Amino acid sequence: MTKPPYASSLILSLLALSGTFLILYATPQGMGLLDDSIGYIAGARSILSGQGYREAWLASNQPVTHFPPGFSTILALVGLSGLDPLRGTRFVNALVFGANIFMLGIIGWRMTRSKVAGGVLALLLLVNGQLFRVHTLAMSEPLYIFFTLAAFLFFWHYFSEEQNKLTAKSAKDAKEPKNLGALRVLRGSNGFLLLTAVLTAFAYLTRYAGLALLATFLVSLFILHPTWEKRLTSIAIFLAGFIPFALAWGIRNRLLADNATNRTIVYHPITAENIQLGISNFATFVMPIEEWRRALIKVPNFFVTLLALLVLALLLWVLFKGVKKFFQPATEPLEVLSFISTLYIFGYLASIISSMTWFDASTKFQLRIVSPVYVSLLIMLVYLGYWLWQKQKAVTILLSLVIFSLSLSGFTDTLTQLRKGGQGYASFQWFDSDGMKFLQTLPEDVRIYSNETAAIYLYTDHPGYVLPDLIDPVTGLPRGLFDESVSKLQADVLSGEAVLALFDVDSQDEDVQSVYQTLADGLYLAFNEQGDKIYTAFP
Repeated sequence: MTKPPYASSLILSLLALSGTFLILYATPQGMGLLDDSIGYIAGARSILSGQGYREAWLASNQPVTHFPPGFSTILALVGLSGLDPLRGTRFVNALVFGANIFMLGIIGWRMTRSKVAGGVLALLLLVNGQLFRVHTLAMSEPLYIFFTLAAFLFFWHYFSEEQNKLTAKSAKDAKEPKNLGALRVLRGSNGFLLLTAVLTAFAYLTRYAGLALLATFLVSLFILHPTWEKRLTSIAIFLAGFIPFALAWGIRNRLLADNATNRTIVYHPITAENIQLGISNFATFVMPIEEWRRALIKVPNFFVTLLALLVLALLLWVLFKGVKKFFQPATEPLEVLSFISTLYIFGYLASIISSMTWFDASTKFQLRIVSPVYVSLLIMLVYLGYWLWQKQKAVTILLSLVIFSLSLSGFTDTLTQLRKGGQGYASFQWFDSDGMKFLQTLPEDVRIYSNETAAIYLYTDHPGYVLPDLIDPVTGLPRGLFDESVSKLQADVLSGEAVLALFDVDSQDEDVQSVYQTLADGLYLAFNEQGDKIYTAFP
């Protein structure tokens, strides 16, 4: 097994260090903070306090099952040094971005056997504004991408060792142990397969979408191996490495919370607004220059057609390669990394679409959700570029210059925007909020009902109380006992033991504002500034 040349390793290391530095440079106020970010951070703090993985940002403080524990566990490990998880996530994601750049460069080199292709792929990730932005959020996606890329690499090593065994002239040349009994599974190619399975389990414990990675590898093992015996044996070994981790997490959830993943099967079709959001994010990924993107949007269905053609081309390619390999296993060995990268695109898309349709209506085609697909698209872009290089070097150079110019322009704009201030709850809108300052003066035992429980926890150190609502955002179904919950909230506030804090009220749609009016009916408006309203008992 050859190693990357020293010069190539040095270049990839410099690109990785540059990525780590740029993440730190782009986030002087810290990582961008969304609702889920606070959940991960609070979960890490709960682990550090010895209470286990719990919903510390909510007054209920129940065991967490909705978010898998991977990211919070990493933050907690960093927190053992004394660094609070809120600050620790900045350094974790910066290091993870550097590691992802380095691994993607190795993937490009392994895939094409070209040092230049590896460097190009690493550089593409570094200057991609969309994926860079994902790594500046205190979310689990960067870590999930890390485990995914690491699993890809070990899977490649597995099949590389398998190929060595097929081409070796003797068992001695293949360097297989002669008689190790059960330990034989841990040596040679099977060891790489087990490591792939463990990394896949870690990806699943970071995001439930890791099931798409599991499906990708299982299908790949079934297709790429030439015999039924090898297919079934390799799948059994892989599952033996994956199942213990997933099973342990599921059992923990059943014992502590009586559910495996806090998901309920309910049909809720994907909305037109959600589809439009996905197309908009794809358009930004493809054309990072805003002025040009606006011009292309004016062309009817331009990005929809482009997306459809891209999906169709990748689907036909992976079907052709897979079917040919399955029915003609003696043909030339299939390039593994490009194949699993493409197969993973469809597995991941199927995973999130099924989640949106059946398990979680609140999941959207947001940038962070689709970011793993973008990484695979970069891999396939370089694979296509390397193929084109064999045919038309001048055309490849020209297209490469165009792509890098567009990417660099978009990346520069992204970097400039990020440097202006924090994202989400890290922005000055929250940091300088007069409403938060008002809440910070309340006694510690006062309960705070709010539409922004994450921000309440972050800026007041109070666990938040969730508001009664007509519709459950996860299932999309009506909630029960709404009137009873409203009466309880109002009685709690009027007793002086709680307050109702509503943020950014004016920007909400009419249905939401109607619910807020119902909640606030009969309460005293003690604060009303910047669109934020806080209700208390009458003075």
